[in-house]
Amino acid sequence: MIEQNYPSQLLDDAVGELSKLPGVGRKTALRLALFLLRQSTDSVDAFAGAISKMRHEVRYCRVCHHISDTDICPICANPKRDTRTICVVEDIRDVMAVENTQQYGGLYHVLGGVISPMDGVGPSDLAIDSLVERVASGEVEEVILALSPTMEGDTTNFFISRKLAPYDVRISVIARGISVGDELEYTDEVTLGRAIINRTEMKNDK
Repeated sequence: MIEQNYPSQLLDDAVGELSKLPGVGRKTALRLALFLLRQSTDSVDAFAGAISKMRHEVRYCRVCHHISDTDICPICANPKRDTRTICVVEDIRDVMAVENTQQYGGLYHVLGGVISPMDGVGPSDLAIDSLVERVASGEVEEVILALSPTMEGDTTNFFISRKLAPYDVRISVIARGISVGDELEYTDEVTLGRAIINRTEMKNDK
């Protein structure tokens, strides 16, 4: 592969940083860098400032671990939400996907991933203990496991169901209208909404 020579070390540095973004190769990074060069300094400063401010100031809800500008996210703080139901998802993108269906009015719990031994991710790396604590409070009547229908998702579902087995709570999984192996965030709103409505109870032998 021929090494690309840039007329400026500053441009080379910018391309190097932009190419670290997922799905962005050096050619795309170069186009982005040249686009930014054509913009006003105020626009570029605002762009860079927004990214930096997001990274330094964004918080994670102390209840559900969703991203927020405050200690408690707007969903958890909304008195109109059904506090008896918790929908467990892998990450914040799944929260947004479920919210877009407009078919769910309960609360969420963001795990921060799924159990994946191949990637070195175990139960202790996820927000499972805090989920158990929420259920142990006695206010929760149903936990909906809305993880992607992958082997890792199913493994995580099983582990959580075993952790919640001692508690008097209904555990359900979203209907399999979503194809096996699909990521939740890429599922259309209608299909995902139906999967939530038609969720099935997960039997757990205590």
